[in-house]
Amino acid sequence: MPTKTASIIIIGNEILTGKTREKNSEFLIDELHRLGIALRRIVVIPDDIEEIARVVREHAARFDYVFTSGGIGPTHDDLTIAGVARAFGRAVVRNARLEALIRELFGDGLDEARMRMADTPEGSELIAAEGLRWPVVVTENVYIFPGVPEILRSKFTAIRERFRTTPYRTTSVYTQEDEFDLAPRLSRLAAEHPDVEIGSYPTFGREEYRVRITLEARETAAVQSALSDLLKNLDPNRLVRIE
Repeated sequence: MPTKTASIIIIGNEILTGKTREKNSEFLIDELHRLGIALRRIVVIPDDIEEIARVVREHAARFDYVFTSGGIGPTHDDLTIAGVARAFGRAVVRNARLEALIRELFGDGLDEARMRMADTPEGSELIAAEGLRWPVVVTENVYIFPGVPEILRSKFTAIRERFRTTPYRTTSVYTQEDEFDLAPRLSRLAAEHPDVEIGSYPTFGREEYRVRITLEARETAAVQSALSDLLKNLDPNRLVRIE
C-alpha cells in the first residue's frame, strides 16, 4: 500500500507574534504517526488570504491530506475559509446545513457574525461524527479545523479512523556508545536497509544511556532484519536495552 502523506498548515498572526502558544501541530504529529500517515510538512503562516491560498494550493497538490488549524471564527482576521476557497478558485457560499445548525443553536439571537460560521468554500463536504455538534468542513483534500486546541482535538478524534492505514513498526535500542563512534556503522546499516528509517538521538547528562537508535518501517520483518544487523555491530557490553 502506498504511503499516505500529509501536511499541517497553522494559520494565525497570534502564533507568529507569540501571543498564543501553538499546540495543535504537536497533537496532530502524534495522531498521524499512530495512524500510519507520513507527515511531510508543517508551516505557520499569517492571516492573509493570498498567503493562505498559495500555501493551501501548493500543499493540496503535493500531499494526500492537508490539515489547517485556525482562522475560522467570526472576526475580521478569520480568513481561512476565504483563503481555501481562493486556493481552488471557488466562491464562498453559505451552507444550508450549517445555517440550520446555527439557527438551532442561537434561535432569534442571530447576527451576521454568527452567520459567518455557516460560510464554506463552494462544493465543500461536511463530515459528521458521533459526539460532534459541528461537522468538519473538507474542501478537496483539505480538512479545515479551528485553532482552539480542545475543539480541534475533539473534532479530529471523532473522524481519525478515516485516515488509518498500516501503522509504523518502531524499535528503539539504547546504548552507552558514543554517537561519533556509531555514525559509520549506522551509515552502513541505512545503506543496507533502505526501507527502514534509522534515527540516532544522543542524550547528555544521563547516566543510563548515551544514544537512542530507532528503527522504523511499515513491515515488522524489515525492522527485525535491521535490528539483527544493528546488534551484530554494537558493543554488547555497552548495550542498555531494546524496546
